[in-house]
Formats: sequence, structure tokens, C-alpha cells
Amino acid sequence: MASRSESAAADLLALALTRPPTLGAGRLVCVDGPAGSGKTTLAAALVALAPDATVIHTDDLLEGWDGLPGLARSVATLLEPLAAGRTGHWRRWDWHASAWAETREVSPASLLILDGVGSWSPAIAPWVTALAWVEAADDLRMARGLARDGDAFAPHWDRWAADEEELFARTGTRDAADLVVVTG
Repeated sequence: MASRSESAAADLLALALTRPPTLGAGRLVCVDGPAGSGKTTLAAALVALAPDATVIHTDDLLEGWDGLPGLARSVATLLEPLAAGRTGHWRRWDWHASAWAETREVSPASLLILDGVGSWSPAIAPWVTALAWVEAADDLRMARGLARDGDAFAPHWDRWAADEEELFARTGTRDAADLVVVTG
């Protein structure tokens, strides 16, 4: 029997493949929702079905704990050349050094998956083939986040949750989603 994530991934991929390319000759799937909701699990299930997909975790594009407001700009900067069929670039945030690290290249691909809080925004909506919103109960999300990131995340949880709430209220991400996945 398929897990909820495997079933949702199959539905999301099928939906994306029925739609025309939106990112140059490729397709873009965004997996968005609050921290600890199960986005990366869904993205991994997508990759299991489409092993040639390119996955970018938007946590790597954030300028630290206060970087959520600037993420949409970083994502758009990555996607604009890809939409024109050229190689895109993004700079990785080194969470341990608390500084920007190397620049990475992304070649045009048949399927690009953006996984993370704030991966979708109205600024990139024309390039998005399909958007999944993943959610879970607050207490479960917090337990998952702290289990995953441990003590490094604990002092930032409340501020991060407030930033997420503001972002999602402003962008209407859940309302824009093609698929809503409730985990837990």
C-alpha cells in the first residue's frame, strides 16, 4: 500500500505531466508549506517517481533565520534564465558559517522541484507547472522540526513560525495550490 506521500507524489507528477512546460522546455513543481509539515518527504517521493528531476531545497537559498523575506527574489533570479533555456545560478547559504558560500549552477531540466518554505510566490507563478501545499498540526510540525534540526532550530522556532505565517498570508500560497496534502 502506498504511503500518503507516495500517493500525493504520484498525483502531483501526473498533474504536472498533463500540463505544458512552463520553465522553458521543462516543468517546475513547487512543494511549499510550513516547517515540519512533510515537504521534503513529498519531494523525495516525487524524485522516486522521476529520478532525472533536479531538486533544490530552498533552505539553501535563505540568508539565515531572517532570510525568508528575500527568498522570492533569490528563487526568481534562479528561474529567470532557466525559463529562457539557459543555465540558472543560485548561491548556497552555509548555516554553520552563517555566511554565503559557493554559487551553484542548474542546467535546464525536464523537471525542477523546489522544496521548502516559500518555494512558491506570485513572482514566479507563471513558471510554476504545479504547486503542492503540505500541512500538519502545529505540535506535530514543531516536534518534527526539532527532531530534524535539534537545538539549532529551537531558539528560532517562534520567530520562524511568525515569518511563515506573515509570508503565507501575504502570498496566499495555500489558496494557489493545485494539491493540498495533510500529513500526520
